[in-house]
Amino acid sequence: MKKIFILLGLVAVFGFGRGPRHLTDKEEIHFFAGTWSQALEKARQENKPIFLDIYATWCGPCRLLKSKTFTNPEVVKFYDTHFINVSLDGEKGEGLMLASKYQIPGYPSLLILDYNERPVFASAGYMPAREFLKFGKVGLKKAGK
Repeated sequence: MKKIFILLGLVAVFGFGRGPRHLTDKEEIHFFAGTWSQALEKARQENKPIFLDIYATWCGPCRLLKSKTFTNPEVVKFYDTHFINVSLDGEKGEGLMLASKYQIPGYPSLLILDYNERPVFASAGYMPAREFLKFGKVGLKKAGK
């Protein structure tokens, strides 16, 4: 009986303690944390186009994009290598201003812009990882990269 309690104790400490951490350790696209003008400056300095994700907090397809597509390892590597990535809430602050400026059709709206803020490619709605990679590759070509 004593061995069972020891075994249960070890399982609780080592088994259950590791499970949840693995679920939260997913890597995702690294989105720029500064202002829009700082993101533009970084894009100019690094000579990279900008990937802009405009979302809404209540939007189911936006959440699906963030949890499934933006965490795909191929997507993370490709977008982090080739773009300055920006994700903004389209209903407040700079996100609201950019949603209006680019007349987005809905959420999520995905735009690829050159560093002079000119849109070169755009789409709206959820995309699985494979389709999102194609979107990024076409956007890169249209941006001249």
